[in-house]
Amino acid sequence: MGASLPRTIPGHDIDLFDDFCEHLLVREADTRQVIGTYRVLTPAQAKRVGCFYSDIEFDLVRLRDLRDKMVEFGRSCVHPDHRQGGVIMALWSALAGFMMRNNFETMIGCVTLPIRQMGLHGMDGSGQAVTSIWRQVREHHLAPIEFHVRPRLPLPVDQFDDTMQVEPPALLKGYLRLGAKVLGAPAWDPDFNAADLPMMMRLADLPGRYRRHFVGQ
Repeated sequence: MGASLPRTIPGHDIDLFDDFCEHLLVREADTRQVIGTYRVLTPAQAKRVGCFYSDIEFDLVRLRDLRDKMVEFGRSCVHPDHRQGGVIMALWSALAGFMMRNNFETMIGCVTLPIRQMGLHGMDGSGQAVTSIWRQVREHHLAPIEFHVRPRLPLPVDQFDDTMQVEPPALLKGYLRLGAKVLGAPAWDPDFNAADLPMMMRLADLPGRYRRHFVGQ
């Protein structure tokens, strides 16, 4: 997808946070093939590594009062042959259970909008799709101002027309259905050729039907 990855192991996405994270895997029952993944960075492990991954891309100072019970989710991936919804629901159920068992209240992370797929070829392209998605979520799903974060390398959204009619990615729509909020404007990640949209979800904001499904309450 146009990412420029370190050459630790060719073809593998590896960074310094991996060794500090919990790694959640979903396997296909018969073949044992991994078909879904997430990684989770807990507050204690974030202190050990020095920060959350999101701290690299955003100034999270307004979330400082939440950090002791805040975890970071990332690197979500579902195998292309298993994207009918069952795998992501299994992942989310496991993550909700992890939050409950460990008395965590808030989860943060980024939704990646791949630039090549969205029609922005480097920083010289149109950018309309990404900025149009940002307009949609800003209008209806923006977090209260006291939780806003600032991108360290902002995507220049003001340079592009944001009126394109474009469908947000399925993962983003799923988070929004769960009550997640967008924390601010997207950051530009040149290594992954992507725009990263900062998200936050609090268990207290989980809609009742999903709370019953995921945590039985």
